[in-house]
Amino acid sequence: MNMENKYQNNAKVFKALCDPNRLMIMEMLQSAERCACEILEDLQIGQSTLSHHMKILCESGLVDSRREGKWMYYSFNKEGCEAAKNLLAEITSQKENNNVGGRKCEC
Repeated sequence: MNMENKYQNNAKVFKALCDPNRLMIMEMLQSAERCACEILEDLQIGQSTLSHHMKILCESGLVDSRREGKWMYYSFNKEGCEAAKNLLAEITSQKENNNVGGRKCEC
């Protein structure tokens, strides 16, 4: 994977988590798989709005979906959630600086 794709994929994770409704959906999925009808009822949003949120969550790799009859069921994608945790840990950890005194600004 080239660097541009890496950053685009990483940005999808943060996009998925930057909306209050999507954070609530993630919280709902912590305990078990949920049917779209349950999520709709709990969030009190429209079907098209839920579809938009679920598309973003699924594209980020955090959530999986499956169809059963006319309903969609959603659950955590364990690998995607683990990758998101690792990503956050990686980008928020300070790197060791091997240069004594660090890089100096020349401006």
